[in-house]
Amino acid sequence: MKNFVMDSSMLTMGGVFYPTGHMFMMFPTEQQARDAAHLLETDGLSGEEISMLTPQVIQEQVARTVGTADIPLPSAGTEADTVRHFLKLASQGHHALLVHAPDAKDSDRVMEVLKNANMSYGQKYRQLVIEDLE
Repeated sequence: MKNFVMDSSMLTMGGVFYPTGHMFMMFPTEQQARDAAHLLETDGLSGEEISMLTPQVIQEQVARTVGTADIPLPSAGTEADTVRHFLKLASQGHHALLVHAPDAKDSDRVMEVLKNANMSYGQKYRQLVIEDLE
């Protein structure tokens, strides 16, 4: 597992966090996030495909991308609202994993491995669609 590094490929043209081909999964504690990452690595996913985000990183790097996304009018998309939800959970101490899962089979595999991992909230970012993970 690696530390999260924001890059331009994770942003919309308007600058809002939207990491296409990734799953963003939040967990109530750091240990639960680390345990989830360990499960994924044990199942064969490369640690280079998994990034850890602390509450501080979510607040300082991800949340700031919302900026003026709703000005002058509210966004027709949900990306800004999704980031605000991440921020709310981060303010309660939740940690996150960003997992590269470009295909449906990759997402299905991650969800199967983490089916009992106590994920508090999760999203899969596909081209033009944010999908709730349950």
